[in-house]
Amino acid sequence: MTDLSGLQAELRGVVRGEVSFDTTARALVTMDASNYRRVPLGVVAPRDADDVAAALEVCRARGAPVVARGGGTSIAGQATGTGVVLDFTRHMDALLELDPDSRTAVVQPGLVLDRLQEAAAPHGLRFGPDPSTHSRCTLGGMIGNNSCGSHSVAWGTTADSVRELSVVTARGERLRLGRGWSGAPDGLRELVEGELARLRTGFPELPRRISGYALDALLPEKGAHVARSFCGSEGTLGVLTEAVVELVQAPRARALAVLAYADEGAAAEAAAGLLAHGPLTVEGMAADLVRPAAGLPRGGAWLFVETGGETEAEARARAEAIVRAADVVDALVVTDPAGQRALWRIREDASGTATRMPDGSEAWPGWEDCAVPPDRLGAYLRDFRGLLSAHGLRGTPYGHFGDGCIHVRIDFDLLTPAGVGRFRRFSEELAELVVSHGGSLSGEHGDGQARAELLPKMYGEEMVALFERAKRVWDPDDLLNPGMLVRPDPLDANLRFSVLPREPVDVAFGYPADGGDFSAAVRRCVGVAKCRTTQASGPAVMCPSFRATGQEQHSTRGRARLLHEMLAGELVTDGWRSTEVRDALDLCLSCKGCRSDCPVGVDMATYKAEFLHHHYAGRRRPAAHYSMGRLPVWLRWAARTRTARVANALASVRPLAWAAKRLGGIAPERGVPRLATEPFTRWWERRRGRGAAGGGDLVVLWPDTFTEHLSPSVGRAAVRVLEAAGLRVALPPTVHLERPPVGDGRTVALDPIGLLRGRGRVCCGLTYVSTGQLDRARRVMRRTLDLMEPVLETAAPVVVLEPSCAAALRTDLPELLPDDPRARRLADRVLTFAQALERHAPAWTPPRLNRPVAGQTHCHQHAVLGDAAERRLREAAGLTGELTGGCCGLAGNFGFERGHWEVSTACAEEQLLPSVRRAGAGAAILADGFSCRTQLEQLAGIRGRHLAEVLAQALDEREEQAG
Repeated sequence: MTDLSGLQAELRGVVRGEVSFDTTARALVTMDASNYRRVPLGVVAPRDADDVAAALEVCRARGAPVVARGGGTSIAGQATGTGVVLDFTRHMDALLELDPDSRTAVVQPGLVLDRLQEAAAPHGLRFGPDPSTHSRCTLGGMIGNNSCGSHSVAWGTTADSVRELSVVTARGERLRLGRGWSGAPDGLRELVEGELARLRTGFPELPRRISGYALDALLPEKGAHVARSFCGSEGTLGVLTEAVVELVQAPRARALAVLAYADEGAAAEAAAGLLAHGPLTVEGMAADLVRPAAGLPRGGAWLFVETGGETEAEARARAEAIVRAADVVDALVVTDPAGQRALWRIREDASGTATRMPDGSEAWPGWEDCAVPPDRLGAYLRDFRGLLSAHGLRGTPYGHFGDGCIHVRIDFDLLTPAGVGRFRRFSEELAELVVSHGGSLSGEHGDGQARAELLPKMYGEEMVALFERAKRVWDPDDLLNPGMLVRPDPLDANLRFSVLPREPVDVAFGYPADGGDFSAAVRRCVGVAKCRTTQASGPAVMCPSFRATGQEQHSTRGRARLLHEMLAGELVTDGWRSTEVRDALDLCLSCKGCRSDCPVGVDMATYKAEFLHHHYAGRRRPAAHYSMGRLPVWLRWAARTRTARVANALASVRPLAWAAKRLGGIAPERGVPRLATEPFTRWWERRRGRGAAGGGDLVVLWPDTFTEHLSPSVGRAAVRVLEAAGLRVALPPTVHLERPPVGDGRTVALDPIGLLRGRGRVCCGLTYVSTGQLDRARRVMRRTLDLMEPVLETAAPVVVLEPSCAAALRTDLPELLPDDPRARRLADRVLTFAQALERHAPAWTPPRLNRPVAGQTHCHQHAVLGDAAERRLREAAGLTGELTGGCCGLAGNFGFERGHWEVSTACAEEQLLPSVRRAGAGAAILADGFSCRTQLEQLAGIRGRHLAEVLAQALDEREEQAG
């Protein structure tokens, strides 16, 4: 038994980086992106090679195994362990040197691949291998797994790009690995020279042979390349501290040919024949993995074939030549970089999309990346499909067809003994099938625990024994990543699902996509780690808190890992009362970005609300939950008592404002938003008798809390535009009547008598949901459904101006009230302002503004509602330019809560504030969400406007000019 306190104390005494043995640190690294889970002793974040050597010395003396870890995206289990985990992403993540003349770079193991690519790009260079996880995988992890990526047909594997490696062995020896036996540990050369015949004949010849140790790279005819042989050793031979890698010349221009075939078999058969044309990629995927309206040419499977050239015309000509040479159903050639990126995202997201079958059932890695000779791929896929059928399994292959490397997630049942038994039998038979086709058990992701047990089927017992001898030369104490590659743990041991509860957990939300099972919802996170990208790109939102802090516990994956451990009950032992989970969720902005940006659809905003609901059940809540979680109550009270002016005056007195913020748990840096002296519905009642333009469709305008009490100008503007478009506008009822009239050819409220006004107001329940007050949220939602019953009897859409409220009605409402059919009916009726105009006033032409725009698409709009209609409306109005992605950082109550100021402002500074600062004087600053507008005003002194306000002003100006 390891003395944990002694080990921790000794490590802290010699390591300058962080040494963390607490529950959170350990829970975050129990898993990678595989099926496996191991609980480590602790985590060390070394600052340099000296720290690595010091940590290894302590661990060796105390018999504690060591596992090197980068981005944690390994799919075979090799980034997990029961000892001390070395996390290289915290400090040892630098690009030390880039020499364009020699086309080399010196990198530390924690450097994310995209950061190297960005530094190399201005010199026309790039690192050749590019896995789909390029935005978060590290160079150290790529070297450990000998990663490849989509461009391997042109530039090979990571081993092909490695020149020198600096390594610390388990016994503290520092080696500089290179060619000609440079840096070889004592005994390695003698071992190889005694087994030359076996090494020359015992390895299959194919481009994607990753399995086992690459001892054949040490043959004299291959230059005795010690650094190359180290690649793919999965952290079992030494600990990498620095690497000299080679860069390749990037083509000046690229074209992407998407070739459509009837099915994956036809695509696989065609792939090898395209290699003679010198493509940069030949990637394949089938329709099962493609979301509707993806923009691909018609077909059942596709090859993504990229070509390069000095000019766009040259790249296109090469792509078109490949199209002509290929026997395709249909094809598409794209040279526009943005269009290519959009298409590539479809392929890259397959690693997550594949974790769900078309019917929503779960699928898992384990046999993720076998490889065969490219000209055998079609035959292998037919046999592979037959084996799946024989075992009653399903999976959708995709991947590097040009290299004969196939990725696939399979719907293994890894929750029951019978299912695990079938997993083992299938694995054993598939290994034999791969070998019969001359292939490798791993073609990219390494053996790890998933395949190492079966290496004798590929190499034979004698070669595997040679691997064990090589491991002893490098690591005689078996300190480094034991249980991987040699003397492996069984492939069906340490499965991460075995610790989860077998019975569904009692929860508040319905989790319809997961069969009502919260454990299944948490299992969605398979560790793909798209949430760990350090820079947002395009319209993406996920995960703003990770980008602001750089800490794993504040990523979507980190929070999912802690929830997993909470359910497991081994590390996190106090269940819903866990302070570790609470603290990790505290900086979740509930932006819902993961709901759309996560390839497997993790919805951390919902999980956070669920957790807070249980965590504070029967307990006193934080002050912010009472002040801002119950905001609709306080604002309605101020409106009914007509005390908005008094409240605003008191808020302007600094001592009083300070006291109120302290009492309410509000960040002292925040200003208190001013209340409207005339709420939107009171304005509505004043102008009710004036009538409305046009006799078009009836639309019901939702008076959300923010529009009603804080920015009624948005509501007034929306009424102005909707009526100008010929629509009849009504508001929801304020009492529950059986069948009141709904519109009468004029713009009227649904309470036409006016005698019962004020009895009740509709509310989406957003503030209650975001603070986890789910019982109260359900009461509010049921009252809303009672009020909305007459609307649901009509065909009228419900137009919601505040994106966060629209998203709550679309998603939270039916998921909190899954047994009430009215919830789904109302959710399906919800439209945004632009969607309502597009669908119900298609002939209307908005006024032309001919101005640029700046601002941000609301995160909930991006994640739940989509912004295609808004884009088209802006284009029709002559509003040019793109809005940024990301999150404003205020995110409802989040940015107002005490302790969130720094993260909130960091999120705003990522995209939103720079975009409006760059905007010209004549630009329209658009922000449809109240939070976004408030953040702009408080941090930049800039007034953002809802699109409805911009259009309403243009209508007024047009009328004035006409008058």
